[in-house]
Amino acid sequence: MTEQKYVIVVDRNLPTGLLANTAAVLATSIGRVAEGVVGHSVEDASGNVHEGITQLPIAILASDGPGIAELHDRAVPQDGVFMVGFTSTAQRAKRYDEYEQRLAMLESDELEYVGLGIFGDAGEVKRLTGNLPLLR
Repeated sequence: MTEQKYVIVVDRNLPTGLLANTAAVLATSIGRVAEGVVGHSVEDASGNVHEGITQLPIAILASDGPGIAELHDRAVPQDGVFMVGFTSTAQRAKRYDEYEQRLAMLESDELEYVGLGIFGDAGEVKRLTGNLPLLR
C-alpha cells in the first residue's frame, strides 16, 4: 500500500463559522470512503472506550474560490486520488434534497467551490496541493 495523504482546502475568505462547517463536511465525506483513515476504538487506563479518530494528519489548507475551482479541475482525472467538492450551492441548502435539486440545474462551470477534500497517494496529493499555505 502506498503512503496516503489527506488534505482539506477551504476558501480563506469565508467567515469562521462557514470555514469550520466546510472542513467538517469535507472530513465527514472523506472519512466515509477512505478505508483505513479512522482508527479502531481505544481504551484509557480507567477502562473507558474512546471511539477511533483519524490515523492520518489532516492539513487544512487555504485558497480562494477560483483557486479551489482550478484545483478541482486538475484533481479530477488523477489516479490514486479521491476528491470531494463542497460548493456554495451545498452550503446554502437546508436539506439534502434541496441541494440535489439545485445542483441538477447547474452546469459544472457554474459551480462555486468553497472547499475540497483530497485523499490518496501522498505524492499525487502533494503535487496537487504542495503550493498551498496552511489555513491560519
